[in-house]
Amino acid sequence: MNTSRKDQLGQIFRFALVGGVNTGTFFGIYLLLHPWMPYFAAYSLAFVLAMIGSFFMNTYFTYRTRPTWKKFLLFPLTNVTNYVIQSVGLYALVAWAGMDTRIAPLVAAVVAIPFTFLISRRILVPGTARDEDSEPERAGRSRV
Repeated sequence: MNTSRKDQLGQIFRFALVGGVNTGTFFGIYLLLHPWMPYFAAYSLAFVLAMIGSFFMNTYFTYRTRPTWKKFLLFPLTNVTNYVIQSVGLYALVAWAGMDTRIAPLVAAVVAIPFTFLISRRILVPGTARDEDSEPERAGRSRV
C-alpha cells in the first residue's frame, strides 16, 4: 500500500518527536550510568534500553501499527546501522576530536537519524517491508 505524502510527512514529524523523546531518554540513562561504568559500557546499555522504548513508541505512535514479536525481533536490525554510525562517531569524537564523553553520544546520535527512519519504516510499516501479509495490522483501520 502506498502512503500518501501527507501520511509520510506525519510519520516524519512523529518520528522526529519520538526521536527527541528517545534521545532524551537515552541521554538521561547514559548520564545516570556514566559515573558507575566506563563511558562505552554506559552508552551501550543506555542504547539497548532506549531501543526497547523506541520500538513501542514507533509502532504505536509514529507508524500506528500493532507491535508483534516478529517486528520486535526484527527491530534491532533497524538500529544496527544506527549503532554502528553512533559508535564510530562516538569513538571518533572522543578519541580523535577530544570531545567530552558526556556530549559526544548526543552529537553522534544526530548523524544517524535519517538512516534510522528509513530502516524502521521499512520494518514497522505494513506494505513497505517484504512482509505484505501484515497489512491488516494497521492500528485503527479495519478492512471490511
